[in-house]
Amino acid sequence: MDRVVINFQEKLAKFSDHWAPKIIAQMNDYHFKLVKFQGDFVWHSHDATDEVFIVLDGEMTIEFRKGQVDLKAGEMTVVPKGVEHKPYAKNECKIMLVEPAGTINTGNAGGEITADDNVWI
Repeated sequence: MDRVVINFQEKLAKFSDHWAPKIIAQMNDYHFKLVKFQGDFVWHSHDATDEVFIVLDGEMTIEFRKGQVDLKAGEMTVVPKGVEHKPYAKNECKIMLVEPAGTINTGNAGGEITADDNVWI
């Protein structure tokens, strides 16, 4: 069995676009994705799955209709399925997302900032 080491910093250095998750690994039916956030995203939810946000570098906020969660490097949160949320980062923030393969970044909202799915880096 081949063992593969994935270096987050090397992978993050390969792209500069924001709000466009890149897959770095798969475990069973789950993708591990790196993404850079800056500015506002859209209100959306994922009706079929929870979503994990792990902050690798920087700070971000996830707004909910009732409150918000502030995260900094070394912290994570799980957004339960069906819960409407809107990520935001004043300055660039580097995130790892863990979610089922095929999960679309804008969930049920769609729109012009919907990223291509299944992009590996």
